[in-house]
Amino acid sequence: MIDVLVIGGGNAALCAALMAREAGASVVLLEAAPREWRGGNSMHTRNLRCMHDAPQDVLVDAYPEEEFWQDLLKVTGGATDEKLARLVIRASSTCRPWMRRHGVRFQPSLSGALHTARTNAFFMGGGKALVNAYYRSAEALGVRIRYDARVERLQLRDGRFVAAWVGDERIEARSCVLAAGGFESNREWLRDAWGRNAAGEWPADNFIIRGTRFNTGTLLRFMKDADADMIGDPTQAHMVAIDARAPLYDGGICTRIDCVSLGVVVNRDAERFYDEGEDFWPKRYAIWGRLVAQQSGQVAYSIIDAKAVGRFMPPVFPGTKAESLPQLARALGLDEARFMRTMNAYNDACRPGSFNHTVLDDCTTAGLAPPKTHWARPIDTPPFFGYALRPGVTFTYLGLKVDETAAVRFGGEPSANLFVAGEMMAGNVLGKGYTAGVGMSIGTAFGRIAGTQAARAALEERRHAAA
Repeated sequence: MIDVLVIGGGNAALCAALMAREAGASVVLLEAAPREWRGGNSMHTRNLRCMHDAPQDVLVDAYPEEEFWQDLLKVTGGATDEKLARLVIRASSTCRPWMRRHGVRFQPSLSGALHTARTNAFFMGGGKALVNAYYRSAEALGVRIRYDARVERLQLRDGRFVAAWVGDERIEARSCVLAAGGFESNREWLRDAWGRNAAGEWPADNFIIRGTRFNTGTLLRFMKDADADMIGDPTQAHMVAIDARAPLYDGGICTRIDCVSLGVVVNRDAERFYDEGEDFWPKRYAIWGRLVAQQSGQVAYSIIDAKAVGRFMPPVFPGTKAESLPQLARALGLDEARFMRTMNAYNDACRPGSFNHTVLDDCTTAGLAPPKTHWARPIDTPPFFGYALRPGVTFTYLGLKVDETAAVRFGGEPSANLFVAGEMMAGNVLGKGYTAGVGMSIGTAFGRIAGTQAARAALEERRHAAA
């Protein structure tokens, strides 16, 4: 019989499989995707948020535990389990040597990746290289990997894992790790969660899925129906404002529009609706998808002028270009008079300051609602550019409630042999909001914990059976 069955194929699943195998357990990993699409959302990642008390190879200065915690507390608005969050934070300081042993390489913060040289360790070759390195290491260690192996249901008995089904095939194991992602690719579930807005629209119909098409939430739904303890709001997600021209699935990071803090954002009615300069972009980029989702038609427009060009990661698609603001309004299909009222009000409200996009500068607006708190400069230098935005969902936060052992819980009682990691439990740490790289921190920390615990449970059962 298999010792540890890992269901999923991304970062958390691979960390679990590697740890379980290193602990001496036999391991089978079931990846729902075909080999060429393996890796889940992890293949679209770039970096890992890391605590460190002093400069470390690719990380500059220091990023101590308390600052990491305060950053997380701020973006979640307190919707986080402090004990589990601090577990993740501390684990992020020690995981990189282990990652290197499994073939992951790091590089300094990329040009255009603002404000992350101190906080985030970037993967050389990106998430795809990380995923490939882990798969190579897993295969070398003897982990058996099966692709196109979608698990539809489990057999559970009194809170214990017994078996999983791939189609009509029943697969038994002494313990199991669930790491099969959220439900972001399940349009029906998204519609159920978001419902209709006041205008009678179904907002979810206009969502674009930044990540994998294979995260349909099948196992999450099964576990919910099996009365596993759940946590999180099904409408909360890592949701980013991305280019409206992005593909429906797997657009990844290159579809993100990163010039928001350098200009203004207006909705379909040509009105601003949020402070574009509230905080550094890595701490705020993931709120903008939800903000756009709340606008009429789930569309918005990021507006910049020539002064912003070259100061942000260039998007994959060129923006709509115009030599005047009225011309830009017409090109974007916005009401010209309303647009000009909005732009003139913003430009008039900008106060002189010392512009510096690397700090929370003193360039702000006065008497404007909503304000622009930092990096507010008049948009007055042609050419002008506009980017149409749509909500881009990376992963959902509804998940399974856990403790520090990563055990799935039923009625408050932890399972003895069923564990969970990654997006299926990220809502314990991320009730809402996001800060760059923390999803990989959660997946790495709890993937390693889940794999270790699953191996311990399986090997103990094996010993009892042999006694």
